[in-house]
Amino acid sequence: MLPERPWKLEALLRLFMGVCICLFLGTAAAFVLQTVFTDGADHPVWRTVAATLSFQGAALVLVHFFLRQHDLGWREAFGMDNQWPRALLLGVLVTGLFLPVGWGLQWASAQFMTRVEVVPVEQPAVQTLRASETWVSRAVLGVVAIALAPVAEEVLFRGILYTAVKQAGFPRLALWGTSLLFAAIHANLATLLPLLVLSLALTLLYEKTGNLLSPIAAHALFNGVNFLRLFSAGWSSG
Repeated sequence: MLPERPWKLEALLRLFMGVCICLFLGTAAAFVLQTVFTDGADHPVWRTVAATLSFQGAALVLVHFFLRQHDLGWREAFGMDNQWPRALLLGVLVTGLFLPVGWGLQWASAQFMTRVEVVPVEQPAVQTLRASETWVSRAVLGVVAIALAPVAEEVLFRGILYTAVKQAGFPRLALWGTSLLFAAIHANLATLLPLLVLSLALTLLYEKTGNLLSPIAAHALFNGVNFLRLFSAGWSSG
């Protein structure tokens, strides 16, 4: 069971308002980049980086100040010293079990969408990775996908939002609501179901270990394996 977190309502509201403002500004910046850099082959990469920094990057900065308001450090706030070798191992094991399930769910979702005459579309980030033509841009996207995004998203969704809703007395809403929100922010219908199941698994990992490093490791490994799959498909076709 997770220990109680002393999250203050006012601080929570300020945090998520700040995240929303930064996300809006980052989206606007991405559109500006799209308008200005129309000729460069890798300009979608830098739009993606701008959007990511405005959401995940800004979120980590805002969480830093959020924790300072509670007189907490990162390790204390998210249990990162709590049996961390076991937490990391469980994260790796759960990812290994989930990967074939996730791929199967994504395939089934695509098949269903095709049957109801809805064209499955890849996530914008995946489209950007496929379109990237230089090793520099691919390396930047890899850092964003494997290092930055998992940390920021787990801190926000599991570390803060889930625990806040659960502490308010709504454990089922905390589990399902935050998982649905996590899947929805990726803005892709074909991956909605697998990401929902992934989020449920990540939340249960956090509950089981009491250490946010466990879902962070699982999330990062999940992104990393899918990142490498895209590259291997490109190499085999090339």
